Amino acid sequence: MIWDKHEVWSREELGKLQLARLQETVARAYGKVPFYKEAFDERGLVPEDIKSLADLSKLPFTTKDDLRRYYPYGMFAVPMREIVRVHSSSGTTGIPTVVGYTRRDLETWNDLVARIISQAGVTADDIVQISFGYGMFTGGFGLHYGMERVGATVIPISAGNTLRQIRTMRDFGTTALVSTPSYALHMAEVALENGIDPKRDLNVRVGLFGGEGSSDWLREEIEERWGMRATDNYGLSEVMGPGIAGECEAAAGMHISEDHIIAEVIDPKTGEQLPYGQEGELVLTAINKEALPVLRFRTKDLTTLSPEPCACGRNTVRMARVLGRTDDMMVIRGVNVFPSQIEAALAEIPEVAPFYQLIVETKNYLDQLTVEVEVPQHYFTGSFGELEALQQKIGGKLQTILGLSAKVLLVEPKTLPRTAGKAKRVVDNRNAGRV
Repeated sequence: MIWDKHEVWSREELGKLQLARLQETVARAYGKVPFYKEAFDERGLVPEDIKSLADLSKLPFTTKDDLRRYYPYGMFAVPMREIVRVHSSSGTTGIPTVVGYTRRDLETWNDLVARIISQAGVTADDIVQISFGYGMFTGGFGLHYGMERVGATVIPISAGNTLRQIRTMRDFGTTALVSTPSYALHMAEVALENGIDPKRDLNVRVGLFGGEGSSDWLREEIEERWGMRATDNYGLSEVMGPGIAGECEAAAGMHISEDHIIAEVIDPKTGEQLPYGQEGELVLTAINKEALPVLRFRTKDLTTLSPEPCACGRNTVRMARVLGRTDDMMVIRGVNVFPSQIEAALAEIPEVAPFYQLIVETKNYLDQLTVEVEVPQHYFTGSFGELEALQQKIGGKLQTILGLSAKVLLVEPKTLPRTAGKAKRVVDNRNAGRV
């Protein structure tokens, strides 16, 4: 379903609208936000210098650290009496980033979420269970109000209490699920443990997954265990929240709402713009926000962009599923390692489950990578040789893909931590105990 006319506008029409909104946003940021005034002045730049979309590259980047430096309200472009809601990041790695919304911003946000929901195939006939946490995190409230805009029935159950989640799905007739992909897999486990087969006993037909990275492997596991169609969506609280991009039923990438967001991909080292189709860091500019205009926000997410028309009829640029993060990269014995590389390697081995964890530590002054992987229970009741053969198989695959050796530790099902939020795949203990 096409929710908004801008989804099918021509590239030329979209470009004209983007330029007009970009110029308005730049002028507002320069005039109202001290950070941008200072950054423009350092470059000898004024808003009138932005005459075309090609001039986007003249604008300064914005980072999480910039938002933290002006914590909590210093990046807002309107007085607090016009702010009707505030969200923030968790702040687990330091000062949280704070975002604000005017009443018009909330209307825009709700509409953008309604758009990605419609792209995924959710309609007013669906009963949607939102298993994202509610609170300062934008995911729960963002999807909630977007679902109401579409007209779907919302079950605001929030995250956690997994058995209650399953029983609610069964009793309330849930047809669509909103959660992280890893939590969806965990819910399927808990359901089966309690005699409920998600494919047979529940009616969930579609999942809208976000909040953490995904992969074809995870998608296939979810679809197999649930009998649902799994879709990806992408959001970032600093730019808007959920609603930035979402996957349509053609499953050929996530459509970016270009009438509100300008996307570019840059070389993460040089900051130079890269052409369509080339992998790099995603950079987003919000061009229709009142409270928090954000110019060229560096997401640290690695992806590619495609401007080709989609089979669904939409003409908006599509982003590939996030391939990794620039800050996820680990340097182990001089080798650059991304968790996504390890997941891709494990995906090629049918014997392993989609639950794994990476442990990095220093032993005898050398970094060591341990990959803990869950495997079926029968490996622990059979011969040791079978277990050892699988361990060598996984180790060999990792050696080929990573170019370094890793210790492989096979563990029993349900050994590794489960969470209702973002899965923590990497535990880096290299600095443990250091002063």
